Amino acid sequence: MSRADEDPPGATVETSRPLLSAERLKAFEDAVVAIAMTLLILPLLENVSEFAREHKTALEYVQSENKQLFSFALSFLIIAVFWMNHHRVFDRVEKATNALVWLQVGWMFTIVWLPVSTAMLGSLPDDAVQKLLYIGALLASSLLMLGTRLYLRGHPQLHRIAPASLRGGLIAEIVMSTLFAVSLVIAVLVPDIGYAAMFLLLLSGPAQAILARRGGGRRAKARREAGEGIRPVRPGRSPDR
Repeated sequence: MSRADEDPPGATVETSRPLLSAERLKAFEDAVVAIAMTLLILPLLENVSEFAREHKTALEYVQSENKQLFSFALSFLIIAVFWMNHHRVFDRVEKATNALVWLQVGWMFTIVWLPVSTAMLGSLPDDAVQKLLYIGALLASSLLMLGTRLYLRGHPQLHRIAPASLRGGLIAEIVMSTLFAVSLVIAVLVPDIGYAAMFLLLLSGPAQAILARRGGGRRAKARREAGEGIRPVRPGRSPDR
């Protein structure tokens, strides 16, 4: 090994040599998401074979399995949205430290768990534990992405994300995590509403827009106040007069 390949004195693995390159991490996460989305369909495939053996029609299958079909479509859509959100962040991440890798390991855990909780949603009777396992996994995934964005905000050397974009992403994750948490509480405490509480997620767009406008207004006001605090110096007069 040449001296150019050696770490500088006092350097640590965290700062000098990332555990994984960002490209390898992104490729691995894409594969995990693809597998999780594929696993969602397996319970439906098993039921198709069962209906075929009983010589039932496609219409009978759809009518009988409508709950499982709905849970499949919902989870497929949610994982797709999570992946697109993740892709927008990591498209501009260039280095991966130990801490960032472990945050992503946690995020992947919540993604691969969703096929299990989805199968429960489509096959088992509704109860509080089922809702906790399903909506709770979505909340955990959102919180881990929030933690990821906060970590990247504190380590600008790892990425080339514009500060404004990172700030907007943080607002989005905070709103989504809050709505998931509220949905979970309502679904558990009000069984008659149940999973319908997740329709609260439709408020995420308006809520993000309101918070972004307020944040932009505060920043503009701060800039105006900072500008007003600097008085121009007239010719022939000292600055302190």
